[in-house]
Amino acid sequence: MSQPGPLLADWLSCRPFTLGMSSGFFGFFAHFGVVKALHEHDIAPASYTGSSAGALVGACVAAGCELNTLEQQLLSLNKSDFWDPAPGLGLLAGHHFRRLLRGLLPVTDLADCRLPVAVSAWHGRSRRTRVLRNGDAVEAIYASCAVPGLFQPANIEGQNYWDGGIADRHGLASTWPGERVLYHHLQSRSPWRRRQSSALIPPLRPNLVTLTIDGVPRSGPNKLDQGYQALSKAYHSTRLALAQPVTLGGVHVFSNDGERPAA
Repeated sequence: MSQPGPLLADWLSCRPFTLGMSSGFFGFFAHFGVVKALHEHDIAPASYTGSSAGALVGACVAAGCELNTLEQQLLSLNKSDFWDPAPGLGLLAGHHFRRLLRGLLPVTDLADCRLPVAVSAWHGRSRRTRVLRNGDAVEAIYASCAVPGLFQPANIEGQNYWDGGIADRHGLASTWPGERVLYHHLQSRSPWRRRQSSALIPPLRPNLVTLTIDGVPRSGPNKLDQGYQALSKAYHSTRLALAQPVTLGGVHVFSNDGERPAA
C-alpha cells in the first residue's frame, strides 16, 4: 500500500514548478479557477505550458494580465465576441478571437512575457506538435486554440497551425523528464476523441503531480453560462486539493467537496 506524500501546497512551495494545463473544449474557465486558487495561496508557478484552453490561460497569466481583469473578461464572454463565420478551412475566420486576445495581452511577443511560457500547436504540413515560445503572441495562442472544423487555421511564417490538443492534449510537450510540474488535467472528453484515447489518461512520471477535479461542468459556444460554475468549482476544489496529500503522483477532488456550505 502506497504511503501518502506531502500536502500539495507543501510540495508546490518547496521548489519552483511549471504549471501545465491540458486542452479541453472551452476549458479555460476551469483552468483559471486553478490559477486563481494558487494565487490566493501565494503559490506562484515559475513557468507555464499548455495546449488550447491551457495555452490561453497560461499565456495570459505569464504575460502579466491582471487576474481580476482576466476573470471579468472570461465571465463576460459572449458568443458574438468570437463568432465570425466565413468561407475557409473552418467555420469561423478567427478575426474576432484574435481581436479579443489583443485586448487581453499586455505583450505582442511570447518571448516578452513576464514568465516563461510555452504553447503547443499542431503543424499542418508535418502533422506534428510544435512548441511555440516566441513570436506573435496572439497568433501563437490562436493556433493552439484553433479547433479543426470550428476555427480556420493560424498562419505562422506561411504555415498552417491548428489546435495543440490534436496530438498534445496534455500540453506538456515543452517539459523535460524529471521537471517539477503541476498538471491540471481536464477530464471532459470532446465528441471527436475516442473513449479509449491515451490522451484522456494523465501521464505518470517523476516530479509530475496531476490535479484532477470531477464534476466540473462543460462549457461551449452555446453553454457559456456554465463558465461561472466551471470556474467556481475548479477554484474551490483547488483550495481543497492544496490541503490534501499527493498520492500516486496526483490529487483527485470531487468538485462538490470543494463547495462552500450555503449560508
